[in-house]
Amino acid sequence: MTEVVHAKQSRERANAGTARVAAIHTEADGVVSLVLTDPAGGRLPDWAPGAHIDLVLPNGCTRQYSLCGDRWDARSYRVGVLREPASRGGSAYVHETLREGELVGLGGPRNNFPLVPARRYLFVAGGIGITPLLPMIAQADLLEADWSLLYGGRTRKSMAFLDELARYGERVRIAPQDEVGLLDLPRFLGEPREDTKVYACGPGPLLDAIAVTTSGWPRQAVRTERFTARDRAAGVRDTSFELTLARSGRTVVVGPDQTVLEAVASTGVDVLSSCRQGTCGTCETTVLAGRPDHRDSILDDDEQQAGDCMFPCVSRALGDRLVLDL
Repeated sequence: MTEVVHAKQSRERANAGTARVAAIHTEADGVVSLVLTDPAGGRLPDWAPGAHIDLVLPNGCTRQYSLCGDRWDARSYRVGVLREPASRGGSAYVHETLREGELVGLGGPRNNFPLVPARRYLFVAGGIGITPLLPMIAQADLLEADWSLLYGGRTRKSMAFLDELARYGERVRIAPQDEVGLLDLPRFLGEPREDTKVYACGPGPLLDAIAVTTSGWPRQAVRTERFTARDRAAGVRDTSFELTLARSGRTVVVGPDQTVLEAVASTGVDVLSSCRQGTCGTCETTVLAGRPDHRDSILDDDEQQAGDCMFPCVSRALGDRLVLDL
């Protein structure tokens, strides 16, 4: 269950640009951080905790990474990159080929995971899921909110940014699986409280366990961000439908075995995309007419009901026609 945040507020768009890789640091086994700056030394777009950017790597891959640096530093971004064993070319390129001084494409920032005001926060991170939570923790600490972090990982050596977190003392609970086993979520989360918000990011099994543990909490109290798509039920409709691109004046039929994103590309219209699994929000598109069949892992129930945006990498149409602002 997620906090209700209007789509137009939670996913700000910015024009794609270029950034220079100013530094690459090893943060843990299999994790590096990239420090990105404007090639001309100028300011980068402002961002808030929970935001992410799209990196267009020199090998052509576009990947989404959470911003995990100092949000008040207007001249640099920092992201953490896990070396994925089954990399499709993104993390492998970053770890093996990318070098300091190179230029990368930059999209965003946009925020699907905003930190909302609360008197008390409970943060839960699994592995590289610590990255979006780092600036949230800094913000909560700055505002003198009551907060705690439970951070799990396979081993202590695989858990990034432990040195940074050490300054927070007992507010941070480090729980490597090879030392303590699975995270004790019921004990950490406790009973629901009206003044408490839960923010969690990590692998699917962890977020599924959090959903079970917090099933009795108010629906606005728990917010999660997934790096991989949750299992989706069968779509409402998988037949062909007509797609109209309002700005370009083109119409195309989306076949039953074709994504909307593929159909749009066939007309020569480019839409920036990254995960193609409905998790990153990069390809978010405004819906002008028709009802989308939402199959993403981003929008909550209220946002899906609004029907004013969709993610064409996975979602389709409930009816015979959709009109998109493309």
